[in-house]
Amino acid sequence: MAPAPHAAAPWPYAELDVAAVRAAGHRPVPFREMVLKIHQRCNLACSYCYVYEHPDQSWRERPRTMPDRVRDAALTRFAAHARDHGLTRVRIVLHGGEPLLYGRERLAELARSARAVFPDGCRVDIGMQTNGVLLDERIVAMLLANGIQAGVSVDGVAADHDRHRRTPGGRGSFAAVERALTLLQKPDNRPAYAGLLCTVAAGTNPLACYEQLRAFDPPAIDLLLPHANWESPPPPVDGRATPYADWLIAVFDRWYAEEAPPRIRIFEDAINLVLGGASRGEQLGLSPSGVVVVESDGAIEQVDALKSAYEGACSTGLDVLRHDLGEALDHPGIVARQIGRAALADECLSCPAVAFCGGGHYAHRYRQGIGFRSPSVYCADLLALVRHVYDSVAASLGRRS
Repeated sequence: MAPAPHAAAPWPYAELDVAAVRAAGHRPVPFREMVLKIHQRCNLACSYCYVYEHPDQSWRERPRTMPDRVRDAALTRFAAHARDHGLTRVRIVLHGGEPLLYGRERLAELARSARAVFPDGCRVDIGMQTNGVLLDERIVAMLLANGIQAGVSVDGVAADHDRHRRTPGGRGSFAAVERALTLLQKPDNRPAYAGLLCTVAAGTNPLACYEQLRAFDPPAIDLLLPHANWESPPPPVDGRATPYADWLIAVFDRWYAEEAPPRIRIFEDAINLVLGGASRGEQLGLSPSGVVVVESDGAIEQVDALKSAYEGACSTGLDVLRHDLGEALDHPGIVARQIGRAALADECLSCPAVAFCGGGHYAHRYRQGIGFRSPSVYCADLLALVRHVYDSVAASLGRRS
C-alpha cells in the first residue's frame, strides 16, 4: 500500500490540531489569489525547476492541458468564494509548465470567462508567469486586449541565464527572452508587463545580474531563493557561510542607493518589516497566505513550491469538481500558513530576528521526520540579510533626523 501523502511531514499533518486553533479564536483568511495550472508541460528544461526536477512528479499523471470543465469549475468556485467572503479584489495567476502553450485564443476566452463569473464590485486581476520564449506581437496584443499582465522569468546575463534555462535540446533561451522583453518595453505594451522573476544563483556576479535585469526596464523584480530544504540543501558556494545573503546584500546596496529603483519585493518586504509593517511575499515575514492552486485535473492544492519537499506535499485531497474552496481553509497545510508564530520552530521563536524573517519560506523549512516546523535551510542567510537591511535603514533614518 502506498504511504499517505503527508506521512513524511508529521507537522502539521499529524500534530496541528485545527479544531483547537479555531476554538482559540483564529479565523481563516480567505483565498484572494488562485494559481491555475493551465498547462502541465513546458518548452524549456530548466535545471532547477521545482515542477520537473524535484521529488513530486505528479505532473506526469495529470492532463497536459486543463479541460474546459475544470477551468469553468475553478472560476465558479473562486467567484463563489469571493462572494461568500465579501472580497472586492482577487487575482488569478495563469501558470504551468508554460501557460502560453495553452493557446492564445483559449487564454483570451479564459480571461473573458473569469471576469464574467465574478460578482459585481469584485475586481479581477489576471497575471501570468511565463518563460517568454513564445511571447510575440500577437500574444502581446491578446494580453493587452484582455487585461492580462505577464511576468517573465530571466536569470541575469546571457551566460548565467543559459546555463540553467535551456530548451530540451540544450539550447539557451536568453535570446528569445530578450526579444520578448524588448516587445514588452514598448510604451504601448507596458500595461501587459508585470515584471521579472529571477532565481538567485549565489555563484554569479550579483551586480552584473542586477544591471541586466535593470536594462529590461521592469516595473518590478522578484528575486527568489532556489527552492531547497534540509533533505535537499542548496549547494555550498566557495565555502562561504552566507552566500545567498552576500549576493542579495550586494544588490540591495546598489538598489537602496538609487533615486528611482525598480520595485524588488524581497527588499521592500524587508524594509516594511524593519519599520514595523507587513510583508507581501512568502520569503519573509508572518503574513498569512491567501493563495490556492488548482492543477490541470482540478485538484485543489497548496502552493506548488512544496513540490520541492516530497511527493504529494501539495495535496489537500480536494478538487474543484466536487468541493468548495472554503473546505480547503481547514486543511492543516493551509492553516499552518495562516497562523503566524504558532507555526514556527522553537529556535525561530527564540531568535530576535523572527519578526523580520518570519521563519523564511515555508517550503524551505522541511525536514524529514519533523515536517515544516524547522528553521529555514537558509536561516543564516536570512539572518544576515535582515540585519543588513535593519542597519541600512537605521543609518539612513539617522542621517535624515
